[in-house]
Amino acid sequence: MAKGFNRGPAMGGQQSGMMQQLQQMQKKMEIAQAKLAEETVTVTTGGGAIKIVMTGDQKCKSVEISPEFLKDADAEMLQDMILSAVNMALDEARVLQEKLMGPLASGLPF
Repeated sequence: MAKGFNRGPAMGGQQSGMMQQLQQMQKKMEIAQAKLAEETVTVTTGGGAIKIVMTGDQKCKSVEISPEFLKDADAEMLQDMILSAVNMALDEARVLQEKLMGPLASGLPF
């Protein structure tokens, strides 16, 4: 068998440069993901009757319901208000996620 027969094409520096770029991108992604886990969005519905706090990585941190709202609300209205607030919070968390992660995805060398 000839020497070097099983070796792939010589890419040397080009391949190592791409690996470095990918490693840097991975570090930036990890930092952005950690930042998303720390940042929160807050949404209110019903004139402040329902308040949802959610992290940028879409974990619900709290749900607050105004005691005054409970005096006049029925179960169906409460469910609708909570559902609406949670969906709005998820939308805002996605916007935050796109803001922090979007530039990283566009920098991929593929």
